[in-house]
Amino acid sequence: MEFRQLSYFVAVVETGSISAASRRVHIAQPALTRQIRLLEEDLDTRLFDRHARGMRLTVAGQALFDEARQLLDARTQIRARLTALGSGLTGKVSLGVTVTHLWVPEVAGLLSRYRDRYPQVAFEVFPLLSGPQLERLREGSLDAGVLYLDETGYPGLEARRLQNDHLLLAVPERSAWAQTPPQRLAELADADFVWGFRSASPVYFDRMQAHFQRLDFHPRVVQYGADNIAILSMVAAGLGVAILPAASSCHPMPGIRFLRLPELDACSMPLWFAWRPDNDSPALHNLIALVDGAAPGSV
Repeated sequence: MEFRQLSYFVAVVETGSISAASRRVHIAQPALTRQIRLLEEDLDTRLFDRHARGMRLTVAGQALFDEARQLLDARTQIRARLTALGSGLTGKVSLGVTVTHLWVPEVAGLLSRYRDRYPQVAFEVFPLLSGPQLERLREGSLDAGVLYLDETGYPGLEARRLQNDHLLLAVPERSAWAQTPPQRLAELADADFVWGFRSASPVYFDRMQAHFQRLDFHPRVVQYGADNIAILSMVAAGLGVAILPAASSCHPMPGIRFLRLPELDACSMPLWFAWRPDNDSPALHNLIALVDGAAPGSV
């Protein structure tokens, strides 16, 4: 029993005759009659009672007609679903985003453009720092990530540069620094700093440390936060000052003043969109195509 034969059978039932059905399915009457006979032989039962006035379904034929319509509808739905999946029109994309970049216009704009173009694709967005993102990308539990990477590249990953970030100084709003902003990092030599752990984002951490070493600046770290949101909360509580990506200011927190210093502006922090090249998800590749439309470079 073939789907082709079932579609011929349904056409005969719905049109009421072999001749009308042959016109609908574009097959000669003798060939159509033969296919119905072959279907009956395969099922070892009569599907029609044939008489001078035409054809009438048997009990078995009526049962097959009910089932055949459901089978043909299901096949159509499966084909449509697989076609949509194969072209990336449906499915899902799991995306990691560094915590402070969830509100950055470039990232939000990318997600919005993708949603407008592919409304049936579901996003799973995970706020993760760069270190955990790298681990999950390598193990395949993330489709893509928005994170800090070194320009030298990473084995097993491809990447596109999304934007260049820089650093800002975050101080408590009620501190003296908020009223009289420092002009150079050297003025902060005796300040209490809230810092992050290197394991959370090794590339970002090392890049920042190298910049400070070139300036001969050695912050006095007295507090640590697990991520930038935690660090900002500690700054707002008056526990110290912090140096963070400028993206942190896209989601302002009460009790914090963000300050720009020329020495911090000089430290470029490139943000990348990265994925595994062996991931053949069509939905992911549609997202990559959108990134390629705006990305200035690649690793």
